[in-house]
Amino acid sequence: MELTVVDEGGVKFVEGAPEQGFMSSVRDVDRVIEACFSDRVRGALLYAPNLTAAFFDLSSGEAGEILQKLRNYWIRLAVVRLPGDAGFSSRFGELMAEERRGPYFGVFETRDAAVAWLRETSDEEAV
Repeated sequence: MELTVVDEGGVKFVEGAPEQGFMSSVRDVDRVIEACFSDRVRGALLYAPNLTAAFFDLSSGEAGEILQKLRNYWIRLAVVRLPGDAGFSSRFGELMAEERRGPYFGVFETRDAAVAWLRETSDEEAV
């Protein structure tokens, strides 16, 4: 799967395909970073199936490693969880609550909500 560059309402980001695998390991986050750098964007919109198998299991450490690497490069990640996607581990909600304080990571039920957040956080970045 390739990431595509999307420009919606003046906000540009890379986007994964909704129901395709993309990251088989945490090292694959480098592909997201490369796509962002090559297309000069600071945001990514991925879907739950694009992420590693254990991303939503906080005990795996995969989410933390992926999010930290993206944060190091100031890349925001919006994740869309479609109906029927695997649930969160019991501690993942704590991570989401912590991340809501900053502009780098959000989980959304719809693509429209994820795009709106990317637009909002890109405005914060410009300030």
